[in-house]
Amino acid sequence: MEIGIPQEIKDQEFRVGLSPSSVRACVERGHSVFVQTGAGAGAGFTDQDYLDAGATTVQTAAETWNRELVVKVKEPLPPEYSLMQKEQLLFTYLHLAADRGLTEALMDSGIRAIAYETVELPDSRLPLLTPMSIIAGRLSVQFGARFLERQQGGRGVLLGGVPGVKPGKVVILGGGVVGTEAARMAIGLGAQVQILDINVDRLAYLETLFGSRVELLYSNSLQVEGAVLAADLLIGAVLVLGRRAPTLVSRSLVAQMRPRSVIVDVAVDQGGCIETLRATSHTHPTYLEEGVVHYGVPNMPGAVPWTATQALNNSTLPYVLQLANHGIKALTLNPFLGKGLNVENHQLIHPAVREVFPDLAD
Repeated sequence: MEIGIPQEIKDQEFRVGLSPSSVRACVERGHSVFVQTGAGAGAGFTDQDYLDAGATTVQTAAETWNRELVVKVKEPLPPEYSLMQKEQLLFTYLHLAADRGLTEALMDSGIRAIAYETVELPDSRLPLLTPMSIIAGRLSVQFGARFLERQQGGRGVLLGGVPGVKPGKVVILGGGVVGTEAARMAIGLGAQVQILDINVDRLAYLETLFGSRVELLYSNSLQVEGAVLAADLLIGAVLVLGRRAPTLVSRSLVAQMRPRSVIVDVAVDQGGCIETLRATSHTHPTYLEEGVVHYGVPNMPGAVPWTATQALNNSTLPYVLQLANHGIKALTLNPFLGKGLNVENHQLIHPAVREVFPDLAD
């Protein structure tokens, strides 16, 4: 099969769909890989690296999109809509619940769109979302600490504190992969940490990980309100598979937060769980609203593309090979991969996304 790897065009998105080592694995199995010139440069991979791995380099995005299978990292943007082809396979992150325009464009094109984030294992784990969730969770504290600096617009709080001065307080909404990794980083910095979640079993598991180093609270409106008002850094880490994230923090509550405290919402690509949070970019990552610094970059792992590309490929490569080996039949041969199918033959397929856009599901 011919596999196309276009250069990502999202703002400062330096990850790439396949690393040179993944390309070699595809070529060794008889597939042809076409990589756009410069596609891997931001992640530290040269065109020569791809040539040495057996790829063919091409100059334009159109030359990579004119293939049976296109492997990307982030969702197609409007300049790419016209490149999508009927019955072509697209394998990438999509996050359609927060993007009606993209959903309609995929349906109009007739492409077969398979989303990394909805590939699901029998135990409900999301194997292709997890590696980026780990990175995003860790970066949420790293970026939060940066933007708490006064020169970056924040309160001027050192999360770890110093002897004689109390540490900063980090509040994490959601105890999944993102929340767990955020807590690891915050603990490492010496911050006070709270995690709120509605799953009591998950809270019990987190106690086995963190013990008394993290305050674990059942999430309800009263607990959320009290925690948010005391936070120096608030991290949104809520995921509802295939759906928009629920709004847990209202504008009125944000307005009562400490002046120049910081919000980092990792759920922004699913609509976000903070009412005042909107998507930003690596070029312009923050804005001040209701006196609070908001960070809403939807492709946070793009900040560490060398690490993120390899971590993502470690998980995606087996599925890429299945698609290359078997085409659309791979979705039947591997029903867990089949759960990733969001759009096919002008139809909206994934049940959770259909619930978000019922008028498109008719």
